[in-house]
Amino acid sequence: MKATVIGAGLAGCEAAYYLARHGVEVELWEMKPERFSPAHTSENFAELVCSNSLKSDDPATASGMLKTELRMLGSVVLSCADVTSVPAGGALAVDREAFAAEVTKRVSACGNIKVVRREALEIPDGEVIIATGPLTSDAMARRIEALTGGEGLHFFDAASPIVTAESVNASKSFRLARYGKGGDDYINCPLTKDEYEAFWRELVAAETAPLHEFEKECKVFESCMPVEIAAKRGPDTLRFGILKPVGLVDPATGRRPYAVLQLRQDNADGTLYNLVGFQTNLKFGEQKRVFSMIPALANAEFVRYGVMHRNTYLDSPRLLDYDFSLKSDPRIYFAGQMTGVEGYIESAMSGLVAGVACLKRLKGEKLPPFPRETGIGALTAYISSANADFQPMNINFGILPDTEERIRDKKEKRRRLTERSAAALRLYISENEI
Repeated sequence: MKATVIGAGLAGCEAAYYLARHGVEVELWEMKPERFSPAHTSENFAELVCSNSLKSDDPATASGMLKTELRMLGSVVLSCADVTSVPAGGALAVDREAFAAEVTKRVSACGNIKVVRREALEIPDGEVIIATGPLTSDAMARRIEALTGGEGLHFFDAASPIVTAESVNASKSFRLARYGKGGDDYINCPLTKDEYEAFWRELVAAETAPLHEFEKECKVFESCMPVEIAAKRGPDTLRFGILKPVGLVDPATGRRPYAVLQLRQDNADGTLYNLVGFQTNLKFGEQKRVFSMIPALANAEFVRYGVMHRNTYLDSPRLLDYDFSLKSDPRIYFAGQMTGVEGYIESAMSGLVAGVACLKRLKGEKLPPFPRETGIGALTAYISSANADFQPMNINFGILPDTEERIRDKKEKRRRLTERSAAALRLYISENEI
């Protein structure tokens, strides 16, 4: 049994690793270091170019529920994340360089995987999983457009700046996780009302980097919205969003601040922190000027400025089946953010599902749909169901079927949903010999 996987991001690595562990000879194509996308700099697989957080690891959250499901399926991404994690309260965050290195090591060492370090210019014959990501090269994008009979959709994605921990003013900040979850995992940078209003005025007036003509009509996905665009929605938008102070009390004043920027640890040594939610398209000089108005960052050393780039995703409801196979040519699968799943773990999930489905096909079988009661089943149903206004989707409880009995308590309802998902997936795995 043979298969080709194009792209060694989170989704491609999950697909290749699953297939190889189940006896399939896999050719894994990765264009780095021959070519780099505008957002990538490392030669390693599974490079995280935006946040280093894989979101909540609490099983009673939607993100935690999906992680539980992927661990049940033997996810290599989560296994590597667990051994390279850094403190982040209730979230699973990783040292991004150590994480990518660990994934690269495990996938490359897998006996049935042959790594080809070249750009794929054609879609090969046989079973193939295309996991080239939202920054697919122009050559492959043209092949995909020809294959699908139309252009993909576009939206913007943006990354937050990173600063050195030692350059953050300790006297103007305090360490605490929101609601006390996780001890002192976050560095909190408070602002008074006057400080916040001055910061907001400069932010909305700051100069952004120029966009290419083909990018100007692209859509902005809400969860990756640049901070300057969010700020333009109103003076209090940030205070009720990424700068919300709820759940935090400044030890210096004994009161909740007017607004708070949180910094999250970005590497295992704790020397680098990223500005949570501050993805941006401001010019680098403007980022330094405006973000330094936050008192704790007055003398901050920026080791990476925020960037913004075009992402591409497919009209999946029209093109893809629930197992991520192409409806017009089922030997071809797609995986990753280009399918319309949004988020690191969601992307890994799509690669794992594509790998499972591809293995079934190689054995002459068809993978049944995952139960709708699972996060996997809900997301795969979302990307393959008719939708005239299709946009990328994170895992969330809203796309799962409701519980049979009405449960008013939100925490209890989520607990029931996550227990239900685990039970449904356990039975599915057993019945389908996955």
